[in-house]
Amino acid sequence: MDKQAVSTRATSVDFGRAGESSRTFPTHPFDHGAPEVISDSNRPGHDSPVVAEDSKKKLTWAEKMRFFKTKEFWLILGLGQILAICITGTNTLSTFLFMEGTSIPAFQSFFNYVLLTAIYTSYTIYKYGFKGWGKLQYKDGWKYIILSFCDVEGNYFTVLAYRYTTILSAQLINFWAIVIVVVISFLFLKVRYHWAQVLGILICVGGMGILIASDHIQGVNGGDISRGNKVKGDLFALLGATFYGLSNVYEEWFVSGRPLYEVIGQIGFWGMIINGAQAGIFDRHSFQIATWNSAVGGYMTGYTLILTLFYTLVPIMYRLASAAFFNISLLTGNFWGVIIGTAVFGYSVHYLYPIAFVLIMIGHFVYFLGKGVLGEAKKAWLGEHQEKGVSGLFTARRKIEKGQLSLAAPADGNRRGEGHEGAGIV
Repeated sequence: MDKQAVSTRATSVDFGRAGESSRTFPTHPFDHGAPEVISDSNRPGHDSPVVAEDSKKKLTWAEKMRFFKTKEFWLILGLGQILAICITGTNTLSTFLFMEGTSIPAFQSFFNYVLLTAIYTSYTIYKYGFKGWGKLQYKDGWKYIILSFCDVEGNYFTVLAYRYTTILSAQLINFWAIVIVVVISFLFLKVRYHWAQVLGILICVGGMGILIASDHIQGVNGGDISRGNKVKGDLFALLGATFYGLSNVYEEWFVSGRPLYEVIGQIGFWGMIINGAQAGIFDRHSFQIATWNSAVGGYMTGYTLILTLFYTLVPIMYRLASAAFFNISLLTGNFWGVIIGTAVFGYSVHYLYPIAFVLIMIGHFVYFLGKGVLGEAKKAWLGEHQEKGVSGLFTARRKIEKGQLSLAAPADGNRRGEGHEGAGIV
């Protein structure tokens, strides 16, 4: 076998689980977009199969914007807004519950975890069998317990913060989740952010700042009126944002190497246990004095269904993009909240709102400036050909394998998909 000189950027580390396939992928022509691998093109009669875009060659504007021409980019953009609307929907229904005299922050999310367990844990057991599911708990259960704990506590402390501090203060502190995601991804997953990504995040944060300023000008975000111990509320908000950031990154790492149904099912199963215990301890009094009628039942049902949809779509966002982009996508939630509020609560749209929304969306475009055709689907910790990850729905590994198989088919005569390791994994 001819030896090929290849220079590779040292930006990935093996976080793959034991026993995962480490087979090497043939270097067939495939457009990776980003300048990750540079092949030696000086060999006689050999043309590089990879676009050799080193640091000395400046990309044209057409090359920098090629990810915008892919269907994945528009899917990511639309999915981000669907998730933002889901959050707005749950917040609106929580407001309705509060207006009915029902405030049970821990118990309110319990049925979401129950529904996730019923759907995804049942399917996991169907796929693995009871014995295989039991082995999963024995081997990796502790990892999923940590993930579920962070998720449950992120929800709990964020809701709890609004009891004490101002809405303005809590919204500002929620930016901390973005910082946590970026820092943890950089340190532990070896993600290296391009200048355009950093600029995109800053533009989105600036747009969110305009939204918050608009709320403050109109006096609809609580202003400087604290409903309790403001310092305690700020600390709760900071703790909630930290747990959110940790759970976002941890879940992104999980879904890059495991089937979606397994990850969501485990979050539901362990989250149900942790959330149920927490609700039994902290929400007993609130549960007893809460109002229970048909309207509350309807609001709880809607809240649970929307939150279950949210938990189903978030892992797909992690595969298509990243935890960082997921967080900046949610920044438009305030805008959608006002749009819904105009019809439901009689809100008025301040002139700064459309400006802020457009600014945040511009930040989304800037974030992906210069990305190759794989965008952020290609994870730094999974290896050059994503061999340490799972070949599942919307993963870069499946895209790479499909591209190689389509090119190899005329030469070896195999049908597309034969020998495609992990092709059935979701």
